[in-house]
Amino acid sequence: MAIVGRNKEINELNELYNSEKSEFVVVYGRRRVGKTFLIDESMDGKITFRHAGLSPIEIENLQTDERQKKSILKQQLKHFYISLQRFGMKKSHQPTSWLEAFFMLSQLLESLDNGERQVVFLDELPWLDTPKSGFVMAFEGFWNTWACHRRNLMLIACGSATSWIQDNFINNHGGLYGRTTREIHLAPFTLGECEEFYKSRGVKWSRYYIVQSYMVMGGIPYYMNYVDKGMSIDQAVNALFFDDRARLQGEYDRLFASVFGNPDEMKSIIEVMGKKHSGWTRKEIVDMTGLSDNGTLSKMLKALVASDFAVSYVPFGMKNREEHFKLTDHFCWFWLHFVKNRKRLTEYFWQGDASQAIVSWRGIAFEEVCWSHWRQIKRALGIDGVVTELSAWTKLGDDDSCGTQIDMLIKRNDHIVNMCEMKFYNAEFSVDKDYYKTLVHRGNLLQKTLPKRVVVHPTLVTTEGLEYNEYSGIFQKVVTLDDLFQ
Repeated sequence: MAIVGRNKEINELNELYNSEKSEFVVVYGRRRVGKTFLIDESMDGKITFRHAGLSPIEIENLQTDERQKKSILKQQLKHFYISLQRFGMKKSHQPTSWLEAFFMLSQLLESLDNGERQVVFLDELPWLDTPKSGFVMAFEGFWNTWACHRRNLMLIACGSATSWIQDNFINNHGGLYGRTTREIHLAPFTLGECEEFYKSRGVKWSRYYIVQSYMVMGGIPYYMNYVDKGMSIDQAVNALFFDDRARLQGEYDRLFASVFGNPDEMKSIIEVMGKKHSGWTRKEIVDMTGLSDNGTLSKMLKALVASDFAVSYVPFGMKNREEHFKLTDHFCWFWLHFVKNRKRLTEYFWQGDASQAIVSWRGIAFEEVCWSHWRQIKRALGIDGVVTELSAWTKLGDDDSCGTQIDMLIKRNDHIVNMCEMKFYNAEFSVDKDYYKTLVHRGNLLQKTLPKRVVVHPTLVTTEGLEYNEYSGIFQKVVTLDDLFQ
């Protein structure tokens, strides 16, 4: 299957392949986002050596006692030795350390060197760094002592444990400081790329239904690949989550176990975040999870943000110490709302249950889709080049006035604030008298917090557009699905 989208990343990789110096490229991003597929397709026929780490979880599952579980390093080295042989190394002995393993790799590459570009692809690198293995030290020696001096070598390091990649390569303060020549963060597909992907597979869906699929799968190609030609969106959701042999039935647990060394604690944080789509402060997360408020928690929150499961932001009008952590992974949102803790996953559940819970969820999920496409919203507003700051705002009520909540504010340095309202409808959205009064109230409350030179622009982000009536003029700008797909 030909690769869809990723044009920027493919161009970057081709540019680095054609350079005349050594290159150390790091490709990272959420698990299942398509990192390996990107390298396979863009470097097809060009890879001199490749190796993928073994999942420590799978190795442990094969072991029966504690003594055998300590052999994870030995299993990783044995697997690396097999890869060396597969790519041309003569039969020798299995390396006993990563220092020896990388020395053997350098010998293999020297023996294969004919002056042309050599591409070394090391996949799932964080899995190789098992406790007390000395992997990072050996990798550092391999690059600094030998690889960086090979003008025809291109080293591609890839991994899903994004915080590990950032700590050991991108933000490394030791021997690998400043050694990477390019970092490529592979993000989930945009709506436009999802549309292109589905078309390439013969799946015919309108943009209205592609958005609904995004609410569930979040633009993750691995999940989207399970959608078969001829399926409706409801049939696809049932096949993925609710059928007897649902294809993603165990994905939530696998996802965290394969990326984090402490999956249960990570899931406890995610599950707290999933209770409120505007997010929680660090203190609130501590109170609700029971986790200790220490450096370990800081690392966990950082890892969740780095791995594209969450974002951190400061709500409008609050101070930095009131930073919020907000769940942004669409798959996790869906799983927590409709799959987790369901005692019985009934076949055809999604087609048969048109409950208010699903309708309400779609409204919130559409807001999350809009947060994922803030760049497209800026483009539709014609403010690509304007410096902006995104946030949300909650104003509690008091004895004098009702409170309010604004799910997206775009604060611009041209003295305008877009007060965004997101509405998921199957037709043009109509503003009635009551909603008009709500918008006026929200705008007035917001305006009181802003300097006089700053004005508030009520902005509608919706599916089909805005129905013209006596109240529709409240909106200064309207952004539609077609804009989000650009």
